Amino acid sequence: MADQPKPLLIKRYASRRLYNTETSDYVTLEDIAGFIRDGREVQIVDLKSGDDLTRQYLLQIIAEHESRGESVLPVEVLNDLVRSYMSGNVSVVPQFLQASFDMLRDGQAKMMENMSTINPIATMPGMEAVKAQQEAFMKAMTGGWGGKKGAMGTTMPTMSEEDEPEPEKSEDLDAIKKQLAELQDKLSKMK
Repeated sequence: MADQPKPLLIKRYASRRLYNTETSDYVTLEDIAGFIRDGREVQIVDLKSGDDLTRQYLLQIIAEHESRGESVLPVEVLNDLVRSYMSGNVSVVPQFLQASFDMLRDGQAKMMENMSTINPIATMPGMEAVKAQQEAFMKAMTGGWGGKKGAMGTTMPTMSEEDEPEPEKSEDLDAIKKQLAELQDKLSKMK
């Protein structure tokens, strides 16, 4: 089994400023959220005491996004989380949430894998652009949740703005339209 990469170490100074130990510069909560969206694990520790503050800062990032109207968690889920904290009983909520996110990542990885396997449709002109759009859609739908890590911890390819597909040439588009019309004709004859 491959070793997991070490988390990005962020140190919190007494002034509450956050220091990225890899790049030797100060970072904000938005920077940390960006690292996580890009698939990096982070660990935030207090410089003086050595206490791990990661959970506290991750919750703060979520709270800030929720307060700006970027709601991901339905109110019912938030209520259930509060109940699980306040019940005093051992809760299965953390294990359930972890299993749910693991299933989401695995499902996303399998879908991406299935999209990349060779099949007759994948060889049609313009399918690379469709695949790139689907990958961008999945990334947008999951909000970047572990989008970089697939099944078995493998890294999934992602699109950056530089990787966006170029618009199709009109002749390629005409060829795709023609092929689509032929496929529709064949399907209607099969019925």
